[in-house]
Amino acid sequence: MNFTLHQLQVFLKISQTKSITKAAFELHLTQPAVSIQLKNFQEQFEIPLTEVIARRLYVTEFGKEIAKAAENILDEVHAVNYKTLAYKGKLTGRLKLSVVSTGKYVMPFFLQKFITDNQGVELLMDVTNKAIVMKSLEQNEVDFALVSVMPDKLNIENLELIQNKLFLVGNQQKQFKTVPYEKSILETLPLIFRESGSGTRQMMEKFIALNKIPINKKMELTSNEAVKQAVIAGLGYSIMPLIGIKTELQNGTLQIIPVTGLPIKTTWNLIWLKGKSFSPAAASFLDFLKKEKDNIKAAHFNWFESY
Repeated sequence: MNFTLHQLQVFLKISQTKSITKAAFELHLTQPAVSIQLKNFQEQFEIPLTEVIARRLYVTEFGKEIAKAAENILDEVHAVNYKTLAYKGKLTGRLKLSVVSTGKYVMPFFLQKFITDNQGVELLMDVTNKAIVMKSLEQNEVDFALVSVMPDKLNIENLELIQNKLFLVGNQQKQFKTVPYEKSILETLPLIFRESGSGTRQMMEKFIALNKIPINKKMELTSNEAVKQAVIAGLGYSIMPLIGIKTELQNGTLQIIPVTGLPIKTTWNLIWLKGKSFSPAAASFLDFLKKEKDNIKAAHFNWFESY
């Protein structure tokens, strides 16, 4: 056999995503490149690693065994790299984060300088909905999580980063007044919701329930980006985090509709399990944030104050 580390990496990602397309996206490769690597890897085995049934890709039992072996090999390679860098006196290791989907507009700014200054640290960041983020944290699969709605059942510690604001937004097809509308305006608009388990949905539903507003639920979508595009297209309106619509507000494709009681205000928090034993990389990152968060906020999020 003459497989490469790159082929192991590609096959492991395919086994994790069950998709050539998703694997290509996460590895920053083209689909043909991933398909070729899978073909070349498969040719070294007499037993199938994957199979396609009704246009869906499945990993065979043998493939799952090879994927596990690939993961172990790649872990050992990472360990060698970490030890080499550590021997040179550099910070090494993996930093694991789970971030709610809208947090993708926040977390990169708080990571950039730390990751740039510490080339020996490997970042693993999963961007998903709040329910999955909480599960990852509860099972101690990650060092930190980023949320805007704090969990009420986990024993955690936290570090506040920046404020989160949620506004009612629509596209520019209809002009609205600049003075705040009564909350009853929500009764007249087709509303687009995030999926169950989303923190944004939780805050939106809480606001509607507290104000006893009968609403017209138009549709439910599974990402902030999907909701944003649906609103831009004129399919409805939604209560959305300001952090994710900066560009659209600036270029005029979206507008904030002023409503009494809005914006909903929460805080973006980095959270971790109370009593967690941090790796050197995770401990250093937390120390970095405590020292630098105000500078990062001033450099990248001052535009919040104008809304």
